[in-house]
Amino acid sequence: MSEREDSNAAVCHAGITFDGEGIVIELSGELDLSNVGTLRAKLEPVVAARPRPVVFDLHNLEFMDSSGIALLLQIAAKARSVRVRQPSALVRRMIEVTGLSDVLVVEP
Repeated sequence: MSEREDSNAAVCHAGITFDGEGIVIELSGELDLSNVGTLRAKLEPVVAARPRPVVFDLHNLEFMDSSGIALLLQIAAKARSVRVRQPSALVRRMIEVTGLSDVLVVEP
């Protein structure tokens, strides 16, 4: 059995790096209601410690539901700015149709 089948929870990993401009958070796996709380607990202290621009690199993220979008918005409220790099077509569309493009700026 896979880890997902055993726990009925999606698995999402977050790699956090700092560059000259701010914080880069690379998400991989699946981000949904089952694991968003754990990820929020990991990310909020990093962002709150020193508000600066945050880039979410999503090129390895396979799935994200609306709870993931809510997390991005919560981080945006604490950061200087938030950019979303290489989201899937689905995530890009969710950002666009919800009118969040001004808050979650999408990079190619």
